[in-house]
Order: sequence, then structure tokens, then C-alpha cells
Amino acid sequence: MKAFSYLRAGSVDEVRQAAASSATMLLAGGTTLLDLAKCGVAEPETVVDISHLAGLDAISLTDQGVTIGALAKMSRVADDANIKAQFPAVSEALSLAASAQIRNMATIGGNLMQRTRCPYFRDPATFAACNKRAPGSGCSAIGGVTRNHAVLGTSEACIATNPGDLAVALVAFDAVVHLGSRQVAIDDFFLLPGTTPDREHAIEPGEMITAITIPASDAAHRSTYLKVRDRQSYEFAAASAAVGLELEADGRTIRDIRVALGGVATKPWRARAVEKALKGQVLDTAAVKRASLLAVQGAVYHGGNHYKITLAPRVVERAILTMGEMA
Repeated sequence: MKAFSYLRAGSVDEVRQAAASSATMLLAGGTTLLDLAKCGVAEPETVVDISHLAGLDAISLTDQGVTIGALAKMSRVADDANIKAQFPAVSEALSLAASAQIRNMATIGGNLMQRTRCPYFRDPATFAACNKRAPGSGCSAIGGVTRNHAVLGTSEACIATNPGDLAVALVAFDAVVHLGSRQVAIDDFFLLPGTTPDREHAIEPGEMITAITIPASDAAHRSTYLKVRDRQSYEFAAASAAVGLELEADGRTIRDIRVALGGVATKPWRARAVEKALKGQVLDTAAVKRASLLAVQGAVYHGGNHYKITLAPRVVERAILTMGEMA
């Protein structure tokens, strides 16, 4: 691990000033930064400890939605009674992420900023070619072992999967990220790799996440997060889906539906084609099955990740039918 200087921030303004330098990294729960530093991916010159800043861990619920401070711990948000009642998919996504010990340490803001678990990215000693670490060097994953890599949102420069669970639920329900002087829609906060896979988030030098807001909706109130993985706990998703459903008064017609995917794309993936196909339709098993296939429109596989093209629609289908009490 490279030596660095340490600064314990006393205010948000102090953090922003320090974060204007690209050689500075922020420390909250530390569960991501320490991992990256240990494997030689992160080499900050200065680490700014923001964990003691006051007022950034609040959870505030109104009729319009909920605002969650960036320093709120994952476990606390997952267990919050209002989150469980009004945004169950968010609570479930958090509860299914990582281990209990990590959830007790990790923060909401840090969770959004976590980096990919692509083994080629995290092993610079063995794999020099990684466009996320060294732009222009190539992508060792293409042509390599790809079982856990993305099939959606990929480019010739990168096929690394976004690892988040919480972010999938936030994308489904149109959350907004607060960056101090500006706010960014969560779907715009996460960036496609394109030709610049080293830039994963729409956060500028001198900015930090201070909070997220999730608008209230009937779809968010009736929602779930379904995660399929190789083992039952402490594992990243092979495919996951956050689904919210609002029905008309007849209890059969879909008034609103939200669908987002995890584990299969380079960013949390909003399945708008699925939503469009089902909105206004009668909730029917065959219709859901057909629409769920649209979740992987445009998918491109590289060897071992081909199975995700089959798996993802099945996860979406099961989550929708569960919400429609038809599973």
C-alpha cells in the first residue's frame, strides 16, 4: 500500500476544497477504499476522513419521499421501519448486499461510489491491460474468463459489471443524488464505459455525495428486489431485478411498473422496454414472460457470460409475478 497523508475533515466545505485534487480520496466506512488500496488499484496522495461530519447520516421521510444522508450506514437504512414500509426494494437490496459486518460499516454514499469487482481490474500485478486503471491499455477481460462480466452497456473498451445492489433499486425509482450545489438523476450519475471506462460516476472534482432522495410512489411502495447468485450469502449478483408495481382499481391492469437490472450491465440498468410493454396491460403470466425478454435487448456476450442473457429475463419475470401475487 502506498503511503498517503491523512486529513480528518471538519466541514463539507473543507472536504470539497480537498477533493478538488484528483490525488485525494474520501474515507467514510472504508470498505471500498481499503480494498482498492490493498490491491494496488487506489494510490491516493491524501485520504480525507469524512466519517465524523455531522448531519450527513439522517433519514428524513415526507409525503414526497425520503432523503437519506450519505453517511447513513447500510444496515441502519435497511432496518429503518419507514424504508421497509415505503421502499421495500431498497431495504431488501441493502439487506442482500455484502455481509452483516460490512453493512454495519459501509455508508450509502460509499456504496454508490464502489468500483467493479472485475478481477482483471483488481489485479494490476498480473493484468497490466485494464482501461479502467490505465486508459488506453486495453481490456484483459475480453477474451478472458468472463462468467461474471456484463452483457449490457458494454463497449470495446470495457465489459466490467457494476457490482451494486442498492443502486439498482435507486435507478428503478428515479432517485436523485445530491452533490452539494447540484443534483443528478441516479441514472445519469452512473456512466456507460464507452471509450472512457475509467470514469464511472458523474461526479466532478470538488464534489461529494451528501445525500440521496427517493421520490414517493405507489410503485416504490409495492416493490421487491430479487437477487440470484452462486451462493446464498456474501456474493455479488449473477442477475438481479428491482421491480415496483402499481395496479388500477380493478387489481389486474398495470398502471405503473418500474424495472431495473443488476449483475448484467456496466451500470445499474433501467429496463424501460419492459416497462413500456406492460404499462396499461392486464397482468398476465404470458404477457409478463414476453415482456421480460425485452430486458436484454441489445445484449452482447463474451464467452462464459452468455447465460446471463437467459437468466436476466427469468429474474425479471419472477419479480414481476411476485409483486402481482402470481408467482
